[in-house]
Amino acid sequence: MVLKTKLEVIAQEDYQMIHDASIKILEETGVAFHSEEALEICKHHGARVLGNTVYFTRKMVEEAIKECPKTFSWTARNAEKSVTVGEGFLIQPNLGPVFIQDLDRGKRAATLEDFSNIQKLCQYSDVVHLVGSIPVNPGDVPQNEKHLHIIYETLKNTDKPVIGHTGYRYEARETLDMVEIALGRKLEHGHYVGVAINPLSPLSYSRDALETIMEYANRNQIVFLAPCIMAGVSGPITLLGTALLQNVEILAGLTFIQLINPGNPVLYSIASNTAYMKTGSFIGGNPEGLLMDIINLQMGLDYYKVPTRILAGITDAKVVDCQAGYETMQNLMLGVLGGGHIVVQCMGVLDAIMTTSYEKFIIDEELIKRMIRIKQGVEVSEEELAIAAIQELGHKGSYLTHESTFEKFRSRWMPTISTCESYMDWEAAGSKDVVVRANRKYKKILGEAPATLLEKDLEKSLKEYMNIVKK
Repeated sequence: MVLKTKLEVIAQEDYQMIHDASIKILEETGVAFHSEEALEICKHHGARVLGNTVYFTRKMVEEAIKECPKTFSWTARNAEKSVTVGEGFLIQPNLGPVFIQDLDRGKRAATLEDFSNIQKLCQYSDVVHLVGSIPVNPGDVPQNEKHLHIIYETLKNTDKPVIGHTGYRYEARETLDMVEIALGRKLEHGHYVGVAINPLSPLSYSRDALETIMEYANRNQIVFLAPCIMAGVSGPITLLGTALLQNVEILAGLTFIQLINPGNPVLYSIASNTAYMKTGSFIGGNPEGLLMDIINLQMGLDYYKVPTRILAGITDAKVVDCQAGYETMQNLMLGVLGGGHIVVQCMGVLDAIMTTSYEKFIIDEELIKRMIRIKQGVEVSEEELAIAAIQELGHKGSYLTHESTFEKFRSRWMPTISTCESYMDWEAAGSKDVVVRANRKYKKILGEAPATLLEKDLEKSLKEYMNIVKK
């Protein structure tokens, strides 16, 4: 069973208009690539290059789109946790928060221990499919070694498919090397690790982003192309205009990737929003941002037919309160009902992606489970009509003790952290609100998590590599 409707913002006849406008910009205005090596690759494959600006033709772009796999397998260290991207929807950890928050210590700068803890929560979670990324940015390790510690803690505490992070070229290479050591095989033989690349909006890619793309594509690994445009600041004030700019930047990166490695998996990733025009700052809880992004989601899903990722679940709330709840659920509903294949920024995010909350991570798991159930829709069959039960009971009696209820009552959806009990029962249990219950649950999970998932020899090999390459 599956929900019969998908949320759409534009009509199908609008797809060609947006695509043609994107080609016009790519051919006439071009995109700045701040890397001589990247410019040479584009030039070698027939693109017009003037200075640091690349002009991709319609033919180059449309051939590149055809090269992109519609689905692909993302292989985990534990094969049972491998996933297929492009079917259903997957959840990944947050990307970017620098603060961590909980009831006990409040908001504070995140540490490597916090990063490790979030990986443990992701490993335990039955709604999180991907691990790694930067759910919190640890500030207590040297910047030039941070990528090593991040990927080590990810591999140590999880065995699900891995996401790296964008940085300098050597960081990308060393991250890929460590994943290769953990797997015990060459990366080129499959798709094992992904990375999110943010263009330098408007219409530019930085040297670091391009070099990271080249490292990943040369080793046949997954690239997320995720413009982070603010409508009215780094993009046009109109929602449709920023959606167009986002499409252009994604197509430019997608074409470049296929020039390097035809068939390389690419995620059409949507991460833009409207700006808070009083200050020109980023906000995430407004409804307009997701409406705009669903335009791009439709383009990726229905027109280009490539795997998609959408940023949904953000809130501007500073604590786990009512605002955090309604903004998170608003954005989750828009992103999931829009059909995104991967959803990001939905596991404990607060304060417009500045903070990850331990308690909200647990609460967001339930919100996602609610969305999974909504997306499943209602099964329609003769059995589900329950005609026999209705006629048997007729005008009296209770379905509570009927055989059909006993057969199926365990299939009813149940909350994982919310309470459905009566007020008296809730009061008798200690009158704890949902945040307190979430606090207790995350601590229990961390208390029971294993110290490591790595065998001793593998752990030793990873540490030896880290010591060799430390700058």
